[in-house]
Amino acid sequence: MERKTALVTGSSRGIGKEIAVRLAQQGYNIVINFARNRSQAEATAEEIRVLGVDVLTVKANVGKPEKIKEMFTQIDETFGRLDIFVNNAASGVLRPLMELEESHWNWTMDINAKALLFCAQEAAKRMETNGGGKIVSLSSLGSIRYLDNYTTVGVSKAAVESLTRYLAVELAPKGIVVNAVSGGAVDTDALTHFPNREELLQDAAERTPAGRMVEPADLAKAAMFLLSDEASMIRGQTIIVDGGISLLA
Repeated sequence: MERKTALVTGSSRGIGKEIAVRLAQQGYNIVINFARNRSQAEATAEEIRVLGVDVLTVKANVGKPEKIKEMFTQIDETFGRLDIFVNNAASGVLRPLMELEESHWNWTMDINAKALLFCAQEAAKRMETNGGGKIVSLSSLGSIRYLDNYTTVGVSKAAVESLTRYLAVELAPKGIVVNAVSGGAVDTDALTHFPNREELLQDAAERTPAGRMVEPADLAKAAMFLLSDEASMIRGQTIIVDGGISLLA
């Protein structure tokens, strides 16, 4: 039986890597997408190959549609199919609203929101030939709440959640299930770019009702549930995994 294939964008580290490893443990061949650090991506690939699956690493800025097409061509040539797409790659300019420039807006929206649409289009074409598939995106609480310096990212993640709903409806006839996972503050490499990182971490540690911060594994577990057949009747939803902190004023 042909082994299924999963693409996880931005999967050389952090939450993306966590999801990729869990999918490999379930027997999926893995496509690791990265934008800059090839050595890190190859190191992650080697870790995953030990699990007995094949791994393809693809350097591609998913904010550029032409690079997305090139990536999917490589997937076709290597595996000939795609069954899961995890839209995890993210970037953004973290500045006060009045300091934002058009280039900051375009960069963030391209990688965080536009990439989902055009990757999903390409993924759906492959999934349809296999009888269906699953798509899960990663979002954050900044999509529904105000966070300091988070305008571009928060708006782009709101777009991801809205697009998730549209994709869920229009891809359903193709047998494709689409959802998203939104997390509270998680101490990953991405958080090091926040000017108020320490304040965010302290607030999350002290105020989260569950008694601890959210960890990458928490988001990965939620994503894996949505990628499973057990969640097949959950469509177009954004599951919040934040230990309850968003319930507080």
